[in-house]
Amino acid sequence: MRPRWHACVLIPARNEQELLPRCLDSVIAACAALPRGVTSDVVVAVDSSTDQTLEIAERMLSGRGCVIVTEAAAVGRTRALAAETALQRYRGPLRECWLANTDADCCVPETWLTDQLAIASEDVDAIAGTVDVDSFHDHGVGVGEQFRRTYLIHPDGSHPHVHGANFGVRADAYLHAGGWGEFETAEDHDLWNRLLQTGSRRRSIGNMTVLTSGRRIGRAPHGFAGALIALNEVPIC
Repeated sequence: MRPRWHACVLIPARNEQELLPRCLDSVIAACAALPRGVTSDVVVAVDSSTDQTLEIAERMLSGRGCVIVTEAAAVGRTRALAAETALQRYRGPLRECWLANTDADCCVPETWLTDQLAIASEDVDAIAGTVDVDSFHDHGVGVGEQFRRTYLIHPDGSHPHVHGANFGVRADAYLHAGGWGEFETAEDHDLWNRLLQTGSRRRSIGNMTVLTSGRRIGRAPHGFAGALIALNEVPIC
């Protein structure tokens, strides 16, 4: 990988005081693992929070990134504000800036950024990774098995999933596609589809996985938490 990249990690967070520390610890480790010459930034966008999310983000990111506050109450708008802030802070060529998106209830692997940039260096404009669940404790018997059995990965390693929790895109391709839409949910599928329409080279990577929360109450309506809840209604075969 040519050491010319700047990686921006973008994290929307709403009332995430319990899980944000885990997320930021993992993101900071991923930034530290980047090759020499690759710079990084982290932007946490605290949206409509009433707990200690803001204070935690400010303390943990001191000297490593920045925290912004919004009352957008929509994850798409919050992601867009985080991207806008990151690009304002960056002064280099847009083709050398990578926007790596995750969620505040996630834990990314140490090689998360390095792996994305290696793929981006192959002239890939956008990457969709996968997710796994940290615990199915809040769900019924068999839900974990149902999730992993039905979470499709093709034999060639590609997959049909799109998660804002594990979504990378080069800055120029992101802007050309119009950026994140101001949606309360499915903002990830919307941007992924528009990237195709604008001619971006996309790649889905089955073995690039982040760990996400198995909680029953999510932050986006009809989001991932809702999909897990629905599995509780699937008969065990």
